[in-house]
Amino acid sequence: MKQSVNPRFLVLLSFIGLMAAMRVANSVDLSPVAHFTPVGAMALFGGSYFTNRWKAFGLPLLTLWLSDLVINGLLLDGKYGLMYDGWYWIYGIFALIVWFGKTLLQKVSVKNVLVASLVAALSHWMLADTSVWLAGGTDLRTNLPLSRDFAGWLQCIIQGIPYMRNFLAGTLVYSALLFGCFEWLQTRYPKLALARVQS
Repeated sequence: MKQSVNPRFLVLLSFIGLMAAMRVANSVDLSPVAHFTPVGAMALFGGSYFTNRWKAFGLPLLTLWLSDLVINGLLLDGKYGLMYDGWYWIYGIFALIVWFGKTLLQKVSVKNVLVASLVAALSHWMLADTSVWLAGGTDLRTNLPLSRDFAGWLQCIIQGIPYMRNFLAGTLVYSALLFGCFEWLQTRYPKLALARVQS
């Protein structure tokens, strides 16, 4: 007997695909909500709802990679080559955010989504900006390389605050949409909730 496709899996995958499309649109200012990204929400969402560990980590990471290829290859005409410098740091941070979704959002609630979004944004900020400093980033005040000491690291963290705010805003807004819509769908279509063990 042929096994039917799990409707929960299809809906979850559609939601993640929609976030990837929003990310592509935001990257070139094609949407009215540009300058904040859905990737944090996408990682938390995948981590929270996919019970299978390979799907939880693999599908959001694959979606991030595919959207990176579209952004860089088609929209930026290959400006950064195949992948941008330091991509492995960002993907590692993204995987960590998926793990936050698995651990902090085992029970989805407004409070838990807020906490997970804040933890995701702060972690992304500290880790991504530390990777910029380690790679010899630039002091935006002087256009000189950041000093290789605590003061240089601190300056890198401080100049990353506007990006962190955008990441946090995007994670909060897109998480509200993703988690809110899927929780509502589960109440309207109980089959989506019952299929959880198979997702």
